[in-house]
Amino acid sequence: MNSDNEILWVEKYRPKTIEECILPKRLKDTFQQFVNQDKIPNLLLTGSSGVGKTTVAQAMLNETDSDYMMINGSNEGRLIDTLRVPITNYASAMSLNGNRKYVIMDEADYINPNTVQPALRNFIEEFSQNCGFILTCNFENRIIDALHSRCSVIRFDMNKKDKQQMAQQFFKRCQKILKAEGIDYDQKVLADLIMRHMPDWRRVLNELQRYSAIGKIDESILVNNGESNFQELLGYMKEKHFNEVRKWVAHNFDNDFEVLCRSFYDKAVKHMKNESVPQMVLILAEYQYKHSFCADPEINCMAMLTEIMMTVEWK
Repeated sequence: MNSDNEILWVEKYRPKTIEECILPKRLKDTFQQFVNQDKIPNLLLTGSSGVGKTTVAQAMLNETDSDYMMINGSNEGRLIDTLRVPITNYASAMSLNGNRKYVIMDEADYINPNTVQPALRNFIEEFSQNCGFILTCNFENRIIDALHSRCSVIRFDMNKKDKQQMAQQFFKRCQKILKAEGIDYDQKVLADLIMRHMPDWRRVLNELQRYSAIGKIDESILVNNGESNFQELLGYMKEKHFNEVRKWVAHNFDNDFEVLCRSFYDKAVKHMKNESVPQMVLILAEYQYKHSFCADPEINCMAMLTEIMMTVEWK
């Protein structure tokens, strides 16, 4: 699991096998069966950010000694000419070890649904004898039906029991990582951080690495982790200080829009009149939907905060 040459913990401690992956048992059993049978079908892996979709894809292919290439849909998927050339050249050539080759299309929900996705459908069929495809996405509804029908769709969802078991497993994993890195930590703080961000395991590791710079994970990170900043934001919004809200967004927005929305849903209701709460929920839902398609997430965030600030009645 440890790659000593890596600097980022998410890469350094990325699981190399399905057994090392932290997943609900039913999902782990499914992926392990693919590995044991050495038969990995075309897959569409869908779920929220950081749950391990790409890690699972790489682990399966590593365990089956399969050659693969990765293409990030958010970077290359919009350009059909750029996309066609590497896929065609790679998928049409035989693997050096004679095994089936694969293409991992990461963040496939960002691939153009009008041009590139239909073309990808044809590639899947044309190279089916030699090359398989694994697509990962956060938003399943942005993948065209033709690709759904050509892939086995596996959703990284989990129930309450799954979450409890996975949180315990990830707690132990984080303890090992912190010990290996020589970082002192408070167990309660570590547990709180995991519960706050799960099932986004990538976010948890990134936060741990960021706060480990001071050599210790203790209660101070819970304040730094956003609580005081959020209260500051609410203060600006109550006073309708648009410029201060804009500055807050510029200094604190880190593309974790879902966490900010959840903070409003869980905490801001205490600061507004009861009749304003339903309106706030509708605003949150609207901008969460828009966030999936917007060109500039920071502007979308600022638009949401402005509408909440000007619409609701504060206590």
